[in-house]
Amino acid sequence: MAPRACGPVRRSGGTLHTMNMSFLDKWRKRHQTHRSVPLAESVRADPESVVELLSECELLRAQAATAGVELDDSARSLELLDQLQPVWRDDPEVLPWLGNDAGLYLGTVLVRTVRGAVWHVWPDGQPVVRLASGREIDVVTAGHDWADTGAPELSQVYAEVAES
Repeated sequence: MAPRACGPVRRSGGTLHTMNMSFLDKWRKRHQTHRSVPLAESVRADPESVVELLSECELLRAQAATAGVELDDSARSLELLDQLQPVWRDDPEVLPWLGNDAGLYLGTVLVRTVRGAVWHVWPDGQPVVRLASGREIDVVTAGHDWADTGAPELSQVYAEVAES
């Protein structure tokens, strides 16, 4: 089974979904009565579960493991990630997913190691890290920048945030 990147994966189509079968329509209506819960509401209701969900980052963890790097949610692991050969830049399908994972992993390290840092979700659904000072760090954008160009390094972002 291939690693899955962090975040929602949208699938469309599929043979059963595109076939016109009335019994499936009736079944779907019965089983789709639960409304979806926005991420912001989930963070308020069950922050620990959301922290675990955002820390999965399977694609990034698989890339790191292939290079012999264990991601243990420490600042040191960010330094090790910065040293990886950016082979993902050659794959336009992997690049955005890996950038997303890198940002979520950076956020995970911040939340687990910086006093007062917590996940917060903007109204548009973007997860950010909010520091005790109230400053918000858009870790996903930082992760995409790192995956795309290597700058700023994840360890640099962490060091700057941790000392503030």
